[in-house]
Amino acid sequence: MVAVTEKQVFSLPKVLADRPTHYCPGCQHGVAHRLVADCLESMGLVEKTICVGSIGCSVFIYNYLHVDSVEAPHGRAPAVATGVKRARPDKFVFTYQGDGDLASIGLAEIMHAANRGERFSVVFVNNTVYGMTGGQMAPTTLVGQKTTTCPGGRCREREGEPLRMAEIIAGLGGTAYSARVALNNVKNIKKAEKAIRTAFQYQVDEEGFSFVELLSTCPTNWRMTPVQANKRVEEEMIPYFPLGVFKDRKNQGVC
Repeated sequence: MVAVTEKQVFSLPKVLADRPTHYCPGCQHGVAHRLVADCLESMGLVEKTICVGSIGCSVFIYNYLHVDSVEAPHGRAPAVATGVKRARPDKFVFTYQGDGDLASIGLAEIMHAANRGERFSVVFVNNTVYGMTGGQMAPTTLVGQKTTTCPGGRCREREGEPLRMAEIIAGLGGTAYSARVALNNVKNIKKAEKAIRTAFQYQVDEEGFSFVELLSTCPTNWRMTPVQANKRVEEEMIPYFPLGVFKDRKNQGVC
């Protein structure tokens, strides 16, 4: 008989709360939380971090991270983060926002914060729908995608094209880093962690505004199983929302 030895290769970051999740089965907010927690902990930022959450499913990040947090009104997380960072420039400040929040009611807030080059970071979860409030059409809803407010599917002629936020943010003068990643498989999750770490490092180095868009699933509002939802990210979302780094001021990288 061959002896089998066990080696632990995975552990919970101490900054991540050990508690049951309230998120729906297959929701990838939990994956995003884990990546943020890993970066904060490994970069030694936990004790100096202030998280700004906004309205939507994203707001509950303060239940899962052991860091100081502020809850902002709908869409106003960039404005709140601006105030926090200017008042406490010694702190590490990031916002955690969904697409209904950031790209709709908060569009002006995020655009002006990026254009001014505010010294905070943004983690933007794009699941192409308003998740918390019933599955309404968002600014990122794909053409043809059915929601509670467009049951026949989003129409290009009526509602226009979905907003590609990573590209929009990259085009603004104060942006130092803008990237889009996905959470649908292990390979992409590893790239997502790298992008978040890079965005956070830009703030640590006081290089300007940094932004990471995470393509994520919403099986409940998409009326899909988690497996089907991951397939949709690969086959429908990524072709329209291409992955990559759209601005990297340090390395002059744009794709």
